[in-house]
Amino acid sequence: MLAPAASMQNRIAMYNGNALKIGLFGANCSSGRSATKVPERWSASWEDCLALARMADDAGLDFMLPIARWKGYGGDTDFHGVTLETITWAVGLLGATKHMTVFGTVHAPLFHPLIAAKEFVTADHIGQGRMGMNIVCGWNEGEFDMFGVRQREHDERYDYAQEWVDIVKQAWTRDDTFDFDGKYLHLQAARAFPKPYGGTQPLMMNAGSSDVGQAFALRNCDAFFVATAGSRKSLAGNAAKVREIKAQARGLGREIEVFTVGQVICRPTQQEADDYYQHAIIDNADWGAIDGMLANKSITPQTIPPAEYEAKRRYFASNAVGGYPFVGTPDKVADELATISQAGVRGIGLSFVNYLDEVPYFCAEVLPRLERVGVRVKR
Repeated sequence: MLAPAASMQNRIAMYNGNALKIGLFGANCSSGRSATKVPERWSASWEDCLALARMADDAGLDFMLPIARWKGYGGDTDFHGVTLETITWAVGLLGATKHMTVFGTVHAPLFHPLIAAKEFVTADHIGQGRMGMNIVCGWNEGEFDMFGVRQREHDERYDYAQEWVDIVKQAWTRDDTFDFDGKYLHLQAARAFPKPYGGTQPLMMNAGSSDVGQAFALRNCDAFFVATAGSRKSLAGNAAKVREIKAQARGLGREIEVFTVGQVICRPTQQEADDYYQHAIIDNADWGAIDGMLANKSITPQTIPPAEYEAKRRYFASNAVGGYPFVGTPDKVADELATISQAGVRGIGLSFVNYLDEVPYFCAEVLPRLERVGVRVKR
């Protein structure tokens, strides 16, 4: 049976009563969210993504969230050098699943808003109301260079994105033709049919981390994806960020859901989990790729002192790429996930070194523990 009526309440709840929505993050990219050289690292092949989506859907996971990447980071593995485009990827997964929400991730400066609006509506009808939009307002300079697109100054990116979102929402809601005459975008007699499935709209998500980016998300989105340094390093950091975001949203007269990101290494014993984390994430890190990621942020051995650079490399390998590390037994991982849920986090996108190998154990052992403490419901 497919998703029930696509009311906004049902969309936001992802058609179930789980207090904590659990999804898979980054599976459309080679190596996922683990910059590692271990041979079992994630392939991101279509065959593996399809098998993963069906497995996750059957197990009751709530969503899949991709990363829009156009160019790898180099290193021995060319981390994220092989990726599947996210909207067409989402369409394929929606056609193969029955319950979960699937997001497409779109770079607003690279996609005309009317084209994006139409693509997402098409996917939304295929998934009968299970499509979500993750909006990215700016990203790696080298990727934009591939398209011959100039990246705007930071705050201006969000001015442009506001016009972009305004057009998308008009395309989704207006039954007449409309003009749009903004600073950046100019449309005459625009029209878009059909409208999204069920007369509502795909979930909108954004992960802007700056003050301007956060303000954009609070104005426009249903969910704010938080992946700050604080939330990546501690559960308390997640809780503090949730309180801040919720308070700011209420100040605008809005409610917004807070999502975050994490990396799971779950094993029967703590020692096994710790040993594999050290082996895969630290000892076999693709340091060349991590150097490439840091260089994108203008962090190099030439711009900061050597000791500080090494500390940043270690932080990127252990926390920044995959997010907060949930490393341990099923009891420990479940307890930590319950803790962030109780702090107000609505959802989390999890990654694994190899999703197909590790998600079954997580679903078999961690999900029932979360059901017992009331964070998840049995489907």
